Amino acid sequence: MSFYTSLNGLKNAQTDLGVISNNIANAETNGFKKSSVAFADIVAGSAFTNPKLILGIGATVEAINQNFAQGPVEQTGAALDLVVNGDGFFTTRSAVSGDTLFTRNGSFEIDENGFLVRGNGNRLQVFPTDAAGAVTGTTPQSVQIPATNAGGAQFAGVTVGKNGVITASYADGTNLAVGKLALATFLAPGGLRQEGSANWTATGISGAPTFGEPDSGFYGGILSGALERSNVDLSEEMVGLITAQRNFQANAKAIDTATQISQTIINLRT
Repeated sequence: MSFYTSLNGLKNAQTDLGVISNNIANAETNGFKKSSVAFADIVAGSAFTNPKLILGIGATVEAINQNFAQGPVEQTGAALDLVVNGDGFFTTRSAVSGDTLFTRNGSFEIDENGFLVRGNGNRLQVFPTDAAGAVTGTTPQSVQIPATNAGGAQFAGVTVGKNGVITASYADGTNLAVGKLALATFLAPGGLRQEGSANWTATGISGAPTFGEPDSGFYGGILSGALERSNVDLSEEMVGLITAQRNFQANAKAIDTATQISQTIINLRT
């Protein structure tokens, strides 16, 4: 039994090493959220077993938990580099599949059709507004900046306010609000499914998204000209890496000891 108990320990230590390695690899990934492994013990016994004689038979991975604490903020100066300064995820939608994705990586740009997109082509979702920035609907939609305004003036630039209102400026000096960022929150964000590229999708465990306006209620305000970096603490991860390595070595040593004991018993002569 000791062989299989220690084998479980080896597998668990390997899983821990894998999670820590992934955290370290994404230390420079904007919007990345670190994970940690939670373990649970396993016992073997029946209703007729004396509770004082129930034997533990190792451990198992109970969950790999995501940590959504806010990462450090880096100033970039680009108007479409955005940070949610508090709770909430940016809402995006794939132009190819139509899937709704949520992210904390606010690195956006304008594509050839005037849509605000991330580098992977996912379109930023906003609440529709009137020209002054007042919200006129509660259903998120893709934001598109007109190349010219009603007077025919060319697009000159874009700004995003703390309240999430996206304002396009034109060569004739006029400004036009084109939408207000739609932030999403979840009852259980730990249940979000990781999709890669700092994107998440909703699941039955996370619950459906609740949409709200930035800088209102518990939704964070928007900081333009900055990006949220990974929340990985390299010092913490290195300590965890050493601990996981020691756990792996200890379980390997336990297997080696069990092997020696078995060999001694086999070699006994009468």
